Amino acid sequence: MVEGRINPLLVRWRVVRSDGGPPQVGLVRGGTGPTHARERFLQGESVEGGVRSPIQDSWRRSRSLGLSPDQAELPYREDFDSDGRLARAAGPVLDRLQSKFAGMEMNISLADGNGTVLQRRFGRASWARSLPDIQRAPGFVFAEQVAGTNGIGLALAERRLIEVYGAEHFAERSQSSACCALPVRDPLSGGIEGILCFGYPRAFADPGLLPVIRGAAAAIERRLLGQSSERELGLLRAYTEARRARFGEPPGTGDGSGAEELSQLLHPRDLAILREKAAELISGARRVAVDVHLSDGRRVTLLSRPMTSASGTQGVVVEAVLPGHSPLPVDTPRQRFAIPRQVEELLSPAGRATEPVAPPSRSPAYGDDATTPGPATTPGPATTPGPATTPGPAPALVLLGEPGVGEYALAARRRLELLSEASARIGTTLDVRRTAEELAETAVPRLADFVTIDLAEAVLRGEESADPGRELRRTVVHGIRADCPFHPVGKRVELWPTTPQSRSLTGGRAVLEPDLQVAVGWLAQDPEHTNQLLAHVHSLIAVPLVARGVVLGVASFYRSRDPAPFGDDDSSLAQELATRAALCMDNARRYTREHTMVLALQRSLLPHGVPEQNAVEVAHCYLPAESAVGGDWYDVIPLSGTRIGLIVGDVVGHGLHAAATMGRLRTAARSFAELDFSPDEVLSHLDDLVVRLDREEGREDPTADSIGIIGATCLYAVYDPTSQQCTMARAGHPPPALVHPDGTVSFPDLPAGPPLGLGGLPFEAAEFHVPEHSQLVLYTDGLIEDRQRDVDVALDHLRLALAHPDRPPEDTCKAVLDGVAPAHPGDDIALLVARTHTLDPKRIAGWDLAADPALVGQVRASVTRQLTDWGLDEVAFTVELLVSELVTNAVRHATGPIRVRLLHDRTLICEVSDTSSTAPHLRRAASMDEGGRGLFLVAQLAQAWGARYTPEGKVIWAECPLDAAA
Repeated sequence: MVEGRINPLLVRWRVVRSDGGPPQVGLVRGGTGPTHARERFLQGESVEGGVRSPIQDSWRRSRSLGLSPDQAELPYREDFDSDGRLARAAGPVLDRLQSKFAGMEMNISLADGNGTVLQRRFGRASWARSLPDIQRAPGFVFAEQVAGTNGIGLALAERRLIEVYGAEHFAERSQSSACCALPVRDPLSGGIEGILCFGYPRAFADPGLLPVIRGAAAAIERRLLGQSSERELGLLRAYTEARRARFGEPPGTGDGSGAEELSQLLHPRDLAILREKAAELISGARRVAVDVHLSDGRRVTLLSRPMTSASGTQGVVVEAVLPGHSPLPVDTPRQRFAIPRQVEELLSPAGRATEPVAPPSRSPAYGDDATTPGPATTPGPATTPGPATTPGPAPALVLLGEPGVGEYALAARRRLELLSEASARIGTTLDVRRTAEELAETAVPRLADFVTIDLAEAVLRGEESADPGRELRRTVVHGIRADCPFHPVGKRVELWPTTPQSRSLTGGRAVLEPDLQVAVGWLAQDPEHTNQLLAHVHSLIAVPLVARGVVLGVASFYRSRDPAPFGDDDSSLAQELATRAALCMDNARRYTREHTMVLALQRSLLPHGVPEQNAVEVAHCYLPAESAVGGDWYDVIPLSGTRIGLIVGDVVGHGLHAAATMGRLRTAARSFAELDFSPDEVLSHLDDLVVRLDREEGREDPTADSIGIIGATCLYAVYDPTSQQCTMARAGHPPPALVHPDGTVSFPDLPAGPPLGLGGLPFEAAEFHVPEHSQLVLYTDGLIEDRQRDVDVALDHLRLALAHPDRPPEDTCKAVLDGVAPAHPGDDIALLVARTHTLDPKRIAGWDLAADPALVGQVRASVTRQLTDWGLDEVAFTVELLVSELVTNAVRHATGPIRVRLLHDRTLICEVSDTSSTAPHLRRAASMDEGGRGLFLVAQLAQAWGARYTPEGKVIWAECPLDAAA
């Protein structure tokens, strides 16, 4: 295999397991077994025992991530580093592999530690041209979480040599392929730098590929080691010779550093924790033992010792002791890449000078101490190498390096960690003040001891500031203590042009004042106050908060505990933090402006009060969602005959469009209701309106992505206090709650009806008897719908909150919001509570008449007597004339029996009903016309008049004020 072509005959007997275990049945010669097992797995069946455990685990992870076997595309990264450290080390090795596999269908890939392919080589160029881009071009990501089971992704997950054949791949596109992949590790730390992968047709699998990929990975690792500096290599030689002396190994047998073994025993997250702590120990350059607790509860002891290379380079080595882990015997193969002889062979051909290796009798790595490192040991005389193994756990190399370099590396790591943390912590809400607080909380104490943030007043309102330097207000004061005498939050801040804050606003960059004792401009701002501050702080960085060209304010970072002043690196870090925070603040400012505008629009479209009427006692409230304003609305509509209309609705969606649509629907609903349409007819007209609006917006912009109305829900109820009957209809809306006078709470069984906007579907009304002093509670779905609870649970909470019939409607609203509404509502909530009243029967008078003109005079007399009984003599003449005209019209133009009814409420209402459905029309009669003046007189004498239809016919009504002067 190494020198010639792959032998297809080897496929008949190849062992498919690289971990030394017995071969699996059915995993050879075309992959028939895995194909069937994969199909069963995708159908939810168990495949235990029929597929290798790493493949099963990978399949499960792929399915839990929601990956699809049919997925054809993978993420592509344009910013991958094709000339980085790993790529430079692997380039010559990949070239030699390409030459070895010349003329063969072999795909050689090098991926980084995240699964992104950095380089590709092909044994046959013509075959490569027939492959899709995903298998030919670098830059595609093959990590398991995005690509499913494959060679690169599984090698990263398993951290060892793996093989994947045919149907063992999760994706359909790879069923005809096979591959083997092996991690490439950092020679110094043992961490995975990347993945070397061989891909080939499934029928070309050959066990001879495994030693080839191992040798190639080892060659890349040796070249990675060769990229280290002479000082690093010197420290590594010194360490390996010291290890050989401590474990009694003869020269050339391997160093036994355990770095690779440690990386296999620990999770990458735990390894990162160890290396971070090791970097701190190296920068400290002390002999120390530290216990580190891992994520799985285990404890690792890190041993830090100074060391010196043969050339005199001073360094520190950090080893880890994992309890319960025994050392390897001397004859066990050690880490393959860190053998001193291999280092010399690697460097010598390149002509690089090598350092002499100290004799094993005395190790230069630990000075005078050649014993196994332990906590707080003291130097002692040199000792003779002991037996083949040392008792107890074997220490493994974690990191080695120079203290000065370690300090810079540690500082850089901490800065990167702080920036990474800032990305997660800053901007979690769309609130300007909270975002400013998050900036301060992130910077203290890792960058500064105290942080103050001053923002323009206009920014806090969601607007842009015309002159931020003149209208700043202290927004945040945060520090390690609360006794520092900064200006308090809320105080207006005036800045002199010479102050660092003012100069940073003018220049648009951070201004560093290393020593505030000599900062003349800062001291001159307020000498008394600055002298007080000098007792607590000594160094300052002022950074402007600028985003998208808009100046938001200024942030000031102060140092107190650390005697060292701020430096340029600190200034750059503060600038980066402020820039990120300013962008989040500007997003919050824009949201605040838009939210305020939409909320103002919505509130202007909602009712500003309750109309005066006696049918119900009403209370209402509106609670906007925390994230965005929606399209909920409510209304109370006085109707003829002392009736009252109660309506709530909810437009689907949020934002300006939903609020504007809500206003249009509320106006239309009120208009339809005032025409005395029944509830089901009102919903039908609203449904037609929504369909028409949706169609019109679609014609205006056919390419828009569903910006029009998706739909709306609505509930409309009409209560009649003369009969205590309530007629309701709903369009996809939650049913109302009815609280009876005895405290019983029920939810009337109303026909649901389709949501508004579907078009063409009927709505059905239902009528209920509502006793006096009952409460009708109408609400939108934001009250009861919450991800944290079931709707039935919310309705139970609502039932408990309403079971107090003696409470006034205002208290009922408050109790419902406190006990039922979600703590953080994701949708608007509109709530309408109406306590019903009944019109006293003594204030209702009625007469049934035949269609006879001679009876008109009798009706006028009866009406006059009734008005006298009510004490309404002042309006008797007007009402008598109204009744005469209405009854005369009914006799002349209508059919059937006629009924006259007077209602004494806030006004006097005259109603004349008949069985005709002919609608009266007001017209202007000519001078010679005999008729046409009756309704004209009615319109002039009444303050309002109209007609409504009933199942039996129609009702003509006229409303007359009780004040004669009116």
